[in-house]
Amino acid sequence: MSATLIDLIRHGEPVGGRRYRGCGVDDPLSETGWQQMRHAVGDAAPWTRVLSSPLQRCQAFARELAEHHRLPLEIVPEFAEVGMGAWEGRAHHEIVVSEPERHRAYRNDPVGCRPEGAEPLEAFLDRVVSAYRARLERHPGEHLLIVCHSGTTRAILGEVLGLGPHDWYRTKTDYAGITRIRHGTNGPVLECMNRPTLP
Repeated sequence: MSATLIDLIRHGEPVGGRRYRGCGVDDPLSETGWQQMRHAVGDAAPWTRVLSSPLQRCQAFARELAEHHRLPLEIVPEFAEVGMGAWEGRAHHEIVVSEPERHRAYRNDPVGCRPEGAEPLEAFLDRVVSAYRARLERHPGEHLLIVCHSGTTRAILGEVLGLGPHDWYRTKTDYAGITRIRHGTNGPVLECMNRPTLP
């Protein structure tokens, strides 16, 4: 059986500047964000299908791409970004100033010191990985594009590389950054990470 290729692409820059966006804030892409996404994929369409988070900063581009290249599109609710609770929609610098101790604790321990009402990372991991595994089983030998978020990408990379949530924040995902994973007979291999354009 041929390998299954997975390309993960993080959404581009959203409207509203840098702030905590989980699954509770649904800002659209800015014009810069659209340019980042279109530049990253160019005119290529090597995929057999497109999967997307339901949030509009992912779904709008995924829908445009799928329609342009006549590819099947599936919206996967489980690929939505991790919920950030009371910090949803708030600017990073605002949290640093208004809640310095809580922010410091979160940076040191993002698993145990979540914002109030935030989704536990273990629960987030379960929903993302369950959906990811289901698509691997459903589409063996295909080349899938998943349009998603920084957190979703980290959860999938954690599953592939055997990294727990405590280790996720050692990885960086830029706007429109592309990561490729090859699932072959000897298991998954990370082929590239956070590229500005398709490999």
